[in-house]
Amino acid sequence: MKFFLVITFLFFAGSIIGWGIELVFRRFFSKNNPERKWINPGFLTGPYLPLYGFSLVILFLLTFIDVSFIENPYLQKAVLFCLMALCITLFEYIAGMIFIVGMKIRLWDYSKNWGNIKGIICPQFTFYWWLLSATYYFFIHPQILEWLYWFVNHIEFSFVVGFFYGVFTIDVCYSLRIMTRIRRFARENEIIIHLTELQQQIRQKNDENKEKLHFWLTMKSEQLPLVDHLKQALERIGKK
Repeated sequence: MKFFLVITFLFFAGSIIGWGIELVFRRFFSKNNPERKWINPGFLTGPYLPLYGFSLVILFLLTFIDVSFIENPYLQKAVLFCLMALCITLFEYIAGMIFIVGMKIRLWDYSKNWGNIKGIICPQFTFYWWLLSATYYFFIHPQILEWLYWFVNHIEFSFVVGFFYGVFTIDVCYSLRIMTRIRRFARENEIIIHLTELQQQIRQKNDENKEKLHFWLTMKSEQLPLVDHLKQALERIGKK
């Protein structure tokens, strides 16, 4: 039961924290956002990124690996962090390929980064995962049992986590319906849809209409039905 609570809490925390990291990165550092606007990362509506949630769970599990066969303690940590970074990179590659092959959607694109593989993974972001692994090991992992104790003894926070998973499930179902329409369009036109490009097209359309709603929620605008709004954005991409 304790293990299940840890996994539940880590996925919850990782998904939200990761969303915050990506939000700041895309706002101030991403080359794909020259206008420096706030962009919702990922394909879900809410403030969470499952990739980071799963990644935090992976980091937690990998901390139990025994690297005591390496005598140098500093080298032990370096090897462990490399293993963590490589495992998350592998998970990132698998997740990216699932969306590209299964949904015809590219969630992110590292094609312009040196040493990239199919634009899904690259050394630069593997290094970032290495840094995040070290951060997790030294600052987060030692506090997990203390956080779990607090979590168990504050039943009201359990409702917050439960509410998160309820909203998250609804969000996934809703977003997958949209992804299904995107996949149908991509297959008909034999193309791969870049999510960031689709977001940009919809954002430009919203700016033209002076709409300030979330780029997914604007698809439910009374002025334009969901299918038509999405179709216009996809057609702009298909013409390129």
